[in-house]
Amino acid sequence: MSKLKLGTIEDDKPVKVTSEYTADVYRDLVAYAEAIGIESGQAAPDPAKVVPRMVERFMATDRAFARARKRRALS
Repeated sequence: MSKLKLGTIEDDKPVKVTSEYTADVYRDLVAYAEAIGIESGQAAPDPAKVVPRMVERFMATDRAFARARKRRALS
């Protein structure tokens, strides 16, 4: 398997956010969590713990967001 964009899911203090996903997206989240478990050699994380890391990774690699954030910090 190729290297996943997300690695192991660290257990840190969460902030509760409720969201809804289509069944297709949820099945993909479960499959992604299973892939993380296989790649890391650990138990698959709860799919709900995968979502925040995906969002975190997405924002960290979004150049337009980084520029907008930087402009706002300079204001």
